[in-house]
Amino acid sequence: MSNRSSISEFLLLAFADTRELQLLHFWLFLGIYLAALLGNGLIITAIACDHRLHTPMYFFLLNLSVLDLGSISTTLPKAMANSFWDTRVISYSGCAAQVFFFAFLISAEFYLLTVMSYDRYVAICKALHYGTLLGSRACVHMAAAAWGSGFLYALLHTANTFSLPLCQGNVLGQFFCEIPQILKLSCSHSYLREVGLLVVSACLGSGCFLFIVVSYVQIFRAVLRIPSEQGWHKAFSTCLPHLAMVSLFISTGFFTYLNPPSISSLSLDLVVSVLCSVVPPAVNPLIYSMRNQELKEALKKLIQWAPLQQQ
Repeated sequence: MSNRSSISEFLLLAFADTRELQLLHFWLFLGIYLAALLGNGLIITAIACDHRLHTPMYFFLLNLSVLDLGSISTTLPKAMANSFWDTRVISYSGCAAQVFFFAFLISAEFYLLTVMSYDRYVAICKALHYGTLLGSRACVHMAAAAWGSGFLYALLHTANTFSLPLCQGNVLGQFFCEIPQILKLSCSHSYLREVGLLVVSACLGSGCFLFIVVSYVQIFRAVLRIPSEQGWHKAFSTCLPHLAMVSLFISTGFFTYLNPPSISSLSLDLVVSVLCSVVPPAVNPLIYSMRNQELKEALKKLIQWAPLQQQ
């Protein structure tokens, strides 16, 4: 019997047992989801409409906001629907789609954050060659490489994961479909091939992380050589938001997938997975607009322009 015909649906982990708490989770996640849609939507619109923001840094930020919108839309609407309708079911094809899009968007986001660290390195350490090294064509190629690498990563892992025979039931210990939870349902030794792919992916991720660290070591060395306080402020105002997003992304991912079994529990894993998959897309717009004066001005103009158009 094939893997597809033996399991037609999966059961996701419920947030709560009582109806009142389920509805509370629904309204809480709805608020977070709408905040993420509004924040990322405003950033995308502001960057697209303001010609002053048509620079490499904001081009990559626009791509990041699109990825954030996609990643939170992959997991949260289904979780909200399950809480609202008091169900745990997700179809086999829906689970496969969720695994693919979540892996695609999250991995592409990490690759894009790596590219953004290179953008900040060139802007500060190679300022005279910024226009040459990061022209419009180079930016498009780097963004396309991030999206393409994420797509290939997700395609390989999704195809390999759902080709495994599953013989440990259909109950997932997570509120959305993810590869580690599905591997727990696979038959003995049948998951080793996917584990090998995950190890290769971890090595690639470590390489990206090392690249980011080396870039920022060079950035901070260059900033310390800037004589004026105004130059320090300008450099940090563009670097700190990116560094904060990288830290949030890596720390939540670390605690989600590398926490020790001794402190692991279903409730803790659930909370950490929410922090990893839901919080960064909602918080990233706030982080990036908090210290960025150009983006603040563009958002203010956008908010002021909208009511005028309705009059």
